[in-house]
Amino acid sequence: MALIKSVRGFTPVIGEDTYLADNAVIIGDVIIGKGCSVWFGTVLRGDVNSIRIGNSVNIQDGSVLHTLYEKSIIEIGDDVSIGHNVTIHGAKIDNGALIGMGSVILDHAVIGEGAIVAAGSVVLSHTQVEPGSIYAGTPAKFVKKVDPEQAKEINQKIARNYHMYASWYEDSE
Repeated sequence: MALIKSVRGFTPVIGEDTYLADNAVIIGDVIIGKGCSVWFGTVLRGDVNSIRIGNSVNIQDGSVLHTLYEKSIIEIGDDVSIGHNVTIHGAKIDNGALIGMGSVILDHAVIGEGAIVAAGSVVLSHTQVEPGSIYAGTPAKFVKKVDPEQAKEINQKIARNYHMYASWYEDSE
């Protein structure tokens, strides 16, 4: 069973039909929407500031979400996929974005709607990733625009797949 821990008077709120892996850790001022999945070894640490997660979001294995005390928060829209071993620190991720495996997104960065951050990228503080674009590298830079409908279709398919994968684990408990 996932570790869900209150701190500083804040208790995490978990939306219906949301899967939490056995060793996921959700602490403090965290609100997770409906139909999400938080995978193995993931930590959502809302101890120093708030983390808000929309609907149909998957946060894959080993990811860490944290903020700066009184300075940054995390806001994640709907239909967002966060790959394995991603670190998000005080950033905003808009609807339909895809954050590739091993990426780091730093404080006050904004990832636009339908944007893709390539695996292993580092998005520096205050970077504005344009909607419908691909960013890659260290530090992450603009690579190209993507077809908005194609990106939406791919990102929603990943979100739906993770919802399906979560159902496999719920049936095995």
